Amino acid sequence: RVELKRIQRELGKTLIYVTHDQEEAMSVADRIAILENGRIRQTGAPAEIYDRPASTYVARLLGSPMMNILKSVRGAEGMEAAEGTIRIADKAAPADAVEIGLRPEDIKVRPWLDRDGTSDGRAGRPARVFEVEPLGGYTVVTLAAGQARLRALLRGQPDIRPDAMVAISCEPGRVHYFGQSGGALAR
Repeated sequence: RVELKRIQRELGKTLIYVTHDQEEAMSVADRIAILENGRIRQTGAPAEIYDRPASTYVARLLGSPMMNILKSVRGAEGMEAAEGTIRIADKAAPADAVEIGLRPEDIKVRPWLDRDGTSDGRAGRPARVFEVEPLGGYTVVTLAAGQARLRALLRGQPDIRPDAMVAISCEPGRVHYFGQSGGALAR
């Protein structure tokens, strides 16, 4: 990767490089073209595509673990997914959204019970830890939220064990909304 970037910089020429490795594409490219069934679905800088994917297809391609895509419905305060386990208080959510996307690093995971053994729900909604994958500097936690499984990416090695109850939440500004056709919706 470093060598490819050096060669391109030294030559000062446009280099077209085809890869199926999303990490390679993100680290090498100045611009990316995402193809689906032979058609270009989105072009742009890697960070732009990562932060604003044009569709659920594009959203799932970039990021490891991939973006969580969940069926959603409009609730009283915004959007709900995973049988109400995930509630996004966002009255500006598009009316025609049928799915939400949550990047694993944007999901906040906290203990469900406070030190005194109670929870007032302000830390988030309850979910059960399904699986824990320590990776050194990061830990991937798979959560059971209603019938859905979603993955959160946490810094470090938190003391979280399978079957524990945790509170999950996400900032409304970090949620991606998708319509019936899978296309991204603007707020």
